[in-house]
Amino acid sequence: MAGPSRVTDGHGILRRLSAEAEEGDLSQKLVPPSGWVEMCLYGSSSIRPPHTSDPVDYSSLEDSQTYPLYLRDEHITSLGGDKQVADWYQESHGKRVGYDDLTAIDWIFEYSKERQRVKQLAGSPGLSGTLKQLADASNIWIVLILTGIAVGVLAACMSIVSDWLADIKTGFCRNGNGGGKFYLSRQFCCWGHDDISQCQDWTPWRTALHLASTGGGYIVEYLFFVIFAVVFSLSAALLVKEYSNYAKQSGIPEIKTVLGGFVIRRFLDGWTLVAKSVGLVSGDIQVLDRPIYSLSGNEARKREILSAASAAGISVAFGAPVGGVLFSLEQVSFYFPDKTMWQSFVCAMVAAVTLQALNPFHTGKIVLYQVTYTTGWHNFEIVPFLLLGALGGIAGGLLIHVNMLVARFRNSDHNPLRGRPLLEVLVISVLSSLINYPNNFMRAQLSDLVYYLFAECATIGNRDIFGLCRVTTSGVLSMATLLITASVLGFFLASITFGLPIPSGIILPSLAIGALYGRALGVGMELLQKHYPDSVVFAACKPDVPCIIPGTYAIVGAAASLAGVTRLTASIVVIIFELTGALTYVLPIMIVVMLSKWIADAVSQKSIYEAWIQFNEYPYVDNKDTDRVPHIPASNIMTPVSEMSCLVSSKAYTIEELQATLRETSFKGYPIIRPRSAEEANDDGSGSIGRLDANILVGYISRRELSYALDQALHPGQTTASAVGRGYSSTTKCYFNYSPDAASGFALDLRPWTDQTPITLNVKSSFQMAVNMFQSMGLRYLLLVERGSLRGIMTRKDVWWILNASQGSRRADGFVPGLLREADQGGADVTGVDSEGQGLLHNTIHR
Repeated sequence: MAGPSRVTDGHGILRRLSAEAEEGDLSQKLVPPSGWVEMCLYGSSSIRPPHTSDPVDYSSLEDSQTYPLYLRDEHITSLGGDKQVADWYQESHGKRVGYDDLTAIDWIFEYSKERQRVKQLAGSPGLSGTLKQLADASNIWIVLILTGIAVGVLAACMSIVSDWLADIKTGFCRNGNGGGKFYLSRQFCCWGHDDISQCQDWTPWRTALHLASTGGGYIVEYLFFVIFAVVFSLSAALLVKEYSNYAKQSGIPEIKTVLGGFVIRRFLDGWTLVAKSVGLVSGDIQVLDRPIYSLSGNEARKREILSAASAAGISVAFGAPVGGVLFSLEQVSFYFPDKTMWQSFVCAMVAAVTLQALNPFHTGKIVLYQVTYTTGWHNFEIVPFLLLGALGGIAGGLLIHVNMLVARFRNSDHNPLRGRPLLEVLVISVLSSLINYPNNFMRAQLSDLVYYLFAECATIGNRDIFGLCRVTTSGVLSMATLLITASVLGFFLASITFGLPIPSGIILPSLAIGALYGRALGVGMELLQKHYPDSVVFAACKPDVPCIIPGTYAIVGAAASLAGVTRLTASIVVIIFELTGALTYVLPIMIVVMLSKWIADAVSQKSIYEAWIQFNEYPYVDNKDTDRVPHIPASNIMTPVSEMSCLVSSKAYTIEELQATLRETSFKGYPIIRPRSAEEANDDGSGSIGRLDANILVGYISRRELSYALDQALHPGQTTASAVGRGYSSTTKCYFNYSPDAASGFALDLRPWTDQTPITLNVKSSFQMAVNMFQSMGLRYLLLVERGSLRGIMTRKDVWWILNASQGSRRADGFVPGLLREADQGGADVTGVDSEGQGLLHNTIHR
């Protein structure tokens, strides 16, 4: 056997195992026990074991041979030592405490923990181990299937209830000879009547009160409409104010932030669901983000399930399972690998199948406004389609600008209703109801309106409640005027109401706005074709066959409007295709969506959801956004080491000293450094002498983990039996590196709570590279080093502030590059979103 069989320095042990021994009967003994790390040593090398500066000479080893080595960082002298291996060596991913509210998760740690769990599970022997692995593999699919079923059932129930409550504004279904019941909506009350005017059981409020006067009946129905709308709005606002502040608005900005790695507690709870469900009937129809709970304690896996649940929500909202998957990929998800796409597809499919099986509309459709087209489009129609695309982009960009102006005014001191959300909801609900009722298109429920705007006249028949298909030539102008007026009013009402402290959305209102002006243009084109059938423009039209279908213009206008507001592309095309089933319209819709997005990007840089993420100051770093990264060094943004509080690895702190550090500082984490030795300081390889300030980075410990470890040491719980009986006190020593006292239990070992492999970047790198690392790896913090020496830290909030914070916020908060720390939740850096909509990062730490 060439070379020594064992070399030890008193602190650690390195054992060299020869190739001859590996070939013999000792092969079974050469498997390293738990806590040992296999290394490879090449001949003629010099290895410095940990915790010593004296090199160990292996010059006797052969240069051409590779020697497996086993390293264990304890005071033992043999592989068969019977000392207990510390928990630190059994858990390679270390230990973490649950995340605080309004903090970012550690993606790298979460996936490392998941890999370790799967690895341990794979090592389970026998049949029981196989069954455990099978149960673990099927766990995620059980959750996804149950989620899809729950979303489908919930959507069916909400559709039925919301239709009834929306119809109750205009009348009710009486118990009559036609089989009507009070609990039926207008659609089911008049089921089987081709002409809705022949429905006898549906009773408007004027009829119920026996008012013969036309004017008196109109006023009474007007009052009932306003009263019910106000009651529903105030009910939703009261639920939001008292039980779930996060239930306001659509929830998609919050979902994007959560899926981006941010923790927002109380967002996906039962009260949020209740508040959003009640808000469905207040007049502002929204797409809900359904709450979903994972069976796993892994935050990364939870976000994979949330991505799938979001796809299921869009699937039942539009009857578009594939569109829901693309929506989740394109809009809400931060991390979307192939396995998440497959999981989202399964969840969306189960939700759609469940909803169709329940058949809440008794039509076989998943959504009420699902239509079918039997005719194609003509080449000359590409010009009006392009016009609709341009209008959608302009209207979408302007809606975002107006909505943000209203939001800033709502939070300003000039707003007389600031701080009084219920009164604000009351005022705006009354005004919007007064405006909506006189216009027949504004009065209707949005889902009914979108259906009739999309539908062909041949499929509507006598159920044309808006008179869209009974327009004479002389009445076309008045009909187009009503449509355009409703579109303009809807534009301003959506700009004002989106942002109120009630559940409200923008997807269906955007579709309705675009469908209104699209239908108006379609009606105009139909009139031109009828008046000039022999024109060369309409040469492709066949006689006695409908050539212009106004409903297709409504579809194209709706797609353009939605693209301008949300900046979605592929998912909109697929959703519209699944709604209509018209493959021939995919090409013009693609062209229109592309044009709308280009123009909207020129008018407004951000989508409506990104604008609200910025307004609420959620620290969301978009992994697709690279255009606004300034070309500056990373050192200009970082917090320098001179302004940080660092812990020295070689120093034995007492628990009392570390607790004092926590009390006196508000940092959310502390780098752990090792001062250079005298030899290293005099010659660091760079030619400079005496760089005593050059401290080697060895790790990082977060404030929460440090505080938890100290509290458990002083006051161990029932689940921390390892700390029981050790007699830890405030004078107990704490170590961040190996210590015999910590190994024997007489001191506190903090290594398991330490990130011993933090992600680092050279301090001379560009800010662009740092941003790419935050975007691609989902980092919470990034340590800047130079030749291993700590130079500074950059946090996720630093990056967010530079990329997304408004200029007004920077001036108000006095931001200085490199100054934003990861202050703890109780400090000045992070504040919760209050009832007035202030941001999460309203204040920062100043010099």
